[in-house]
Amino acid sequence: MAMTLRLPDDLDARLTGRARREGRSKQELAIEAIRDAQDRAELKVDDVLAELMDSDAEILDYLK
Repeated sequence: MAMTLRLPDDLDARLTGRARREGRSKQELAIEAIRDAQDRAELKVDDVLAELMDSDAEILDYLK
């Protein structure tokens, strides 16, 4: 699906520079950054759930 992404000038300049240095497109870098951010967000949720499962294990067992 197509999407237009408008970046502030400073961020666009940094992205352009990185794309040139790495020989990659700005699109590739943006997709990678979005995927990485999504993966980090999912890991945080998983960590919180695991912590809750550990800390509330006794209550959860009682509710079963």
